[in-house]
Amino acid sequence: MDEKIQPLDPVAFTLGPIQVHWYGVIIGAGIAIALWLATREAERRGLGKELFADLMLWAIPIAIICARIYYVIFQWDYYSANPGEIPKIWHGGIAIHGALIGAVATAYVFARFKKVSFWKLADIAAPSIIIGQAIGRWGNFINQEAHGGEVSRTFLENLLLPEFIIDQMYINGSYYHPTFLYESLWNLLGFILLMSLRKVNLGRGEIFLSYVIWYSIGRFLVEGLRTDSLMLTENLRVAQTISIVLIIVAVALIIYRRIKGYANVRYLENQ
Repeated sequence: MDEKIQPLDPVAFTLGPIQVHWYGVIIGAGIAIALWLATREAERRGLGKELFADLMLWAIPIAIICARIYYVIFQWDYYSANPGEIPKIWHGGIAIHGALIGAVATAYVFARFKKVSFWKLADIAAPSIIIGQAIGRWGNFINQEAHGGEVSRTFLENLLLPEFIIDQMYINGSYYHPTFLYESLWNLLGFILLMSLRKVNLGRGEIFLSYVIWYSIGRFLVEGLRTDSLMLTENLRVAQTISIVLIIVAVALIIYRRIKGYANVRYLENQ
């Protein structure tokens, strides 16, 4: 029976000679939903409804470029021998940490230019970022990538997964951990948490820093199951190392900003 399982077609539709891949469609859907949520909240927090649309015009392309550069750097042995593959992001291979570096740097410069608080922007954007990540992981599902180690079909069935997920986890004769799903669900829980923290009325910057901590914990745990990790050394995974660093930095920033009084302005105060 297993030999008859066919993977999902990665191509969503064609426009003449152009193939539109599900990977791009799903990433685009995540971005659209994230922008919609951020725009609604920005209006409630006293910012113009066009602010995040303007930010995204810069942040999206820069984030994608940085995500690809980040991935290529840590897979240079392959890409140096296959340079034609470098721009083909529809084949997969964009690193979320690279995207976050690009997006945060862009947002910081943008906030300075617009004379608004970077931390206010970051707090508003945090739930949007994590729900976008939750959606985007399904692009990995379509491409049968970012999976974990080998498991049995019985193991997947015991997780009460839908048949289409189990079948898509059948890759080259074996079944694998759906780590894309683990991370997507973790991010969905994070979205619920961050939306709840808005009502707690934390100090400015603390919703975004809570996102950094929550996402990094989940990424550290899930990364340990994956078989395609970017590696610093033979035994040291890039994403786990970055996750630990981000947790430490985020906690330190929360403490530092409280001590200095930078977090005295609360999230729900339109200042």
